[in-house]
Amino acid sequence: MSDATRTIFLDDGAEQLELQRFRVEVIEGPDKGLSRAFERAELLLGSSPDCDISLNDPAVSRVHAAIVVDENGYRLVDRGSKNGTFVEGLRTVDIFLADRVRFQLGDTTLQFYLTDEKVEVRFSGSDRFGNMLGKSRAMREIFSILERVSPTDATVLIEGESGTGKELVAEAIHLNSPRKDGPFIVLDCSAIARELIESELFGHVKGAFTGATGSRKGAFEAARGGTLFLDELGELAVDLQPKLLRALEKREIKPVGSNQSVKTDVRIVAATNRNLLSEVKEGNFREDLYYRFAVIRVNLPPLRDRPDDIPLLVEHFLRQANEMTGRDDVDIAYKTMEKLKRHRWPGNVRELKNFIERAVLLTQGDAIETRYLNAGEPSATDVPEAIEESSLPMVETALQENLPFKDAKNRLIEHFEKEYWGRLLERTGGNVSKAARIAGVHRKSVEYILKKLDLTREDLGIS
Repeated sequence: MSDATRTIFLDDGAEQLELQRFRVEVIEGPDKGLSRAFERAELLLGSSPDCDISLNDPAVSRVHAAIVVDENGYRLVDRGSKNGTFVEGLRTVDIFLADRVRFQLGDTTLQFYLTDEKVEVRFSGSDRFGNMLGKSRAMREIFSILERVSPTDATVLIEGESGTGKELVAEAIHLNSPRKDGPFIVLDCSAIARELIESELFGHVKGAFTGATGSRKGAFEAARGGTLFLDELGELAVDLQPKLLRALEKREIKPVGSNQSVKTDVRIVAATNRNLLSEVKEGNFREDLYYRFAVIRVNLPPLRDRPDDIPLLVEHFLRQANEMTGRDDVDIAYKTMEKLKRHRWPGNVRELKNFIERAVLLTQGDAIETRYLNAGEPSATDVPEAIEESSLPMVETALQENLPFKDAKNRLIEHFEKEYWGRLLERTGGNVSKAARIAGVHRKSVEYILKKLDLTREDLGIS
């Protein structure tokens, strides 16, 4: 632990991080002479007016870097800037800062100072926020951020893997805001056809397109006075992103087919399981829109990185499952709990919840056992009959042709892939984004597989 920081445990379970107040001064650049003192756990630096230190330097990105304080000290973290962050002439992504260290953002040189004054930064003492649960340090840091951010109207970007509970975060922000009595509208950007998404967002007037027999309000209007949650923001088409940016900056929208702008009154919360910075670099997501969302970022850690939260979550889901099944006698064995804490949980909290529900339904005793952990996962000896029957002729043909094992396996895999993706896309009506979500892979991976297998919409029977 750094000499400049110290963790204090409080009676109510909260923690306070005792740290030295620090100061940042601009010593070269357009804002030379600017000096600010801070006592925060995170400080944003960039050209955006929403940053804690806003720099009038065209070479500085909107959210260029951050100074992050934890029990180990003070870190300078680059936030995916265009021109990089430099310390003593060396480009860096994440580095600890010492007193009087100079660093450069764009054409601006700044200096970091530690003062003699001690201050305390408090982390949440609660193990829940809204319907979210967690007693780990990571989750209580998030709860602390949410406690401060929720009462404001700030736009929030929630990042995290599928199943980590991003919609729960958005709902908790809404319910702890002055807008809690207004509507909470969810729009899944991946579940709506590309040609309909603009109308779903902004609405349309009668005659705007074929089938528009009347005017209809979009999500922005439906959420008036409340919160609009844009799920899977990374799936939003690039050509629609400027219109969303305009809606955020001007606080007005233009329904499809209308020349009249409509003022909005809505708070925006968005979520993504993609790395939007990578999407920006690949040209799939606008940089200015990303930074409009990225001022307040909440990064939900995967369940495998917070095993201390598992007992609390298990207790909660077990209580729910007992109520759902009308039982009150099912508990969990110590050995099973330890295994749950070691499990990787690729499906995160959603997978844990499904496991508990399944185990309560299957158990005949009064305790969930280890054997139920993989009860829903197919094994080598648990092959569905339909797949078994469809693969047998191929195996027989491969043997007759004296195919090497590797070639026979590749042929069988290709057959499976065609069957799997064909049926999945049939289920989703040809919606590649939705199919990718169900399969748990990136949309581009699906597009690559379809191209590799030479599968067209006609082949799949999709009009």
